[in-house]
Amino acid sequence: MGFWEWMGFENPRDSPKTEQPKEGLPQVTDNVRDSGQTFVFGRSNAGEQVDEKAAMQIPTVYACVRLLAESIAALPLHLYRVTDDNGNKEKARDHPLYKILYRQPNPEMTSFVFWETLMTHLLLWGNAYAQIVRDGKNTVLGLYPLLPENVEVDRDESGELYYIYHAYTDEVPGEQNKDLYFRRDEIFHVPGFNGLIGFSPIAMMKNSLGTSIAVDKYGSSFFKNGAQPSGVLEHPGVVKDPNRIRDSWEAAYGGAANAHRVAVLEEGMAYKPISLPPEDSQFLETKQFSVTEICRIFRVPPHLVADLSRATFSNIEYQSLNFVMHSLTPWLVRIEQGIIKDLLLEEEQDTYFPKFNVDGLLRGDYQSRMNGYATGISNGFLSPNDVHRLENMDLIPAEEGGDDYYLNGGYVKLKDAGVAQQNKAAAAQQNQPKQTQPDPEEEPDSDNRLSESKPRKNGRRTR
Repeated sequence: MGFWEWMGFENPRDSPKTEQPKEGLPQVTDNVRDSGQTFVFGRSNAGEQVDEKAAMQIPTVYACVRLLAESIAALPLHLYRVTDDNGNKEKARDHPLYKILYRQPNPEMTSFVFWETLMTHLLLWGNAYAQIVRDGKNTVLGLYPLLPENVEVDRDESGELYYIYHAYTDEVPGEQNKDLYFRRDEIFHVPGFNGLIGFSPIAMMKNSLGTSIAVDKYGSSFFKNGAQPSGVLEHPGVVKDPNRIRDSWEAAYGGAANAHRVAVLEEGMAYKPISLPPEDSQFLETKQFSVTEICRIFRVPPHLVADLSRATFSNIEYQSLNFVMHSLTPWLVRIEQGIIKDLLLEEEQDTYFPKFNVDGLLRGDYQSRMNGYATGISNGFLSPNDVHRLENMDLIPAEEGGDDYYLNGGYVKLKDAGVAQQNKAAAAQQNQPKQTQPDPEEEPDSDNRLSESKPRKNGRRTR
């Protein structure tokens, strides 16, 4: 076996385990379990311990996680049914899963709390798990979140996935200090970045977050020590008890409450600072950079976490739309496809599908919305009641034209340009009165007979 084969680069991560592994295929039991552990919580290069709890104490991490989790939890999630081959759909209100997704996943949680919890797990641990409770007809009755840090994923000898939940707390009554085993169809699993088992963004970026934690500790220590750098107390003689002098100095001048107090030194003692001031260490610049770095990790526009240093009135609306398109949409698609995979029966997956409604987040200002609605009505793809629904207004009765669609009559297809004018000219020509010629067999009238009976003089008629 070569080096690359030994490292596992020649084999798929989720290859099924068999009794007699084929040549080149490793035992996937270890691969599946370890695939989510490539990046683990631990001590960063800055010397700080980084885990989900320490990361959430960083204000920018807390703000980003809360923003993403609450934004997705606040979106309406509906289950739709495809009604025909043209892609028309309707809300599947009669399906048992509709209420679970939209209103209440379990008796103890609202939909907002449930999806907020799962998104927080995704952002901190890289995976979201929920136990699926079904009845005898395989109908989903409820979803209960599971702590990702207590879940392991493994394969049995036939290659089927199963989940192990370490119930080491009292969250499962009567199941303390026990390992609970679940089949694949009993767990709703949304993995983050990686595939079968997601990587934790916090673990992947622990060195960057460790630097932020170290900077915060430096700032706290700076203000704790009277907002002055550490220094040296020099005494011209021999000091018998240096600890007593240091302790009395810190008690008198340490802490933010004692900052800028006038120091009184005795017996020729002198104080000499030996550390760089914060401005020389670029303390504030480092703090600002950590905000940008964390926003980059979670792909969140800085202005949404109250960093307006680079936001302007001309680009802040675009950044908000960019947040929906590039920050929220990938997470929404992960959740929607996870629902199809784990919660819908195989025979239902071609007929039913879940969809988050992001229309509210994509709404612009009042003038932009009104201009868009006017365009939709004049081009025939919005009715007055469609606009009322989008604006949460009372509907116009159908007999008063609320459901009617209108179209500007001046629009024609490009290939038909000029045809209408040609048809109009042809119709006008057909409607013109025809000029009739006299029939030579008809008897001439009296005037003609008189004129023909009289002789001419010098080419003139005479009467």
